[in-house]
Amino acid sequence: MSEQIILTTGIYDAIKEHLRRKQVSANEEVRLASELRNAKQVRRKELPEDVVTVDRKVTVKDHTQNKEEEYIFVGVAEARPKKNKHSILSDMALATLGYKVGDVIEWPFKDGERRIEILKVEHWQN
Repeated sequence: MSEQIILTTGIYDAIKEHLRRKQVSANEEVRLASELRNAKQVRRKELPEDVVTVDRKVTVKDHTQNKEEEYIFVGVAEARPKKNKHSILSDMALATLGYKVGDVIEWPFKDGERRIEILKVEHWQN
């Protein structure tokens, strides 16, 4: 697993604001605050291609529920879950943002701790 997540400054600020508004569970808040303290902030053009961020299609394996799923992470205003376009502030996005292909994350989702592996990250254009 990556020792630190890599985020663009814009995504970092959005998560910080989301935390400030208390939009997550207490366990998620502790985890996100810790990750943000250690996060590496970069410009969008410096972000590696295999890192989860906005406008990327991400394939994850949920080892806890033994299923594979694909998510497209978009800005909050573009989110359309029925079309598989999920906000970067959705639960799965918050769990995986800044991580890269091959990382396995233990995350305190609202329905309990789950183990998520990032299998693939692709650039996505609307």
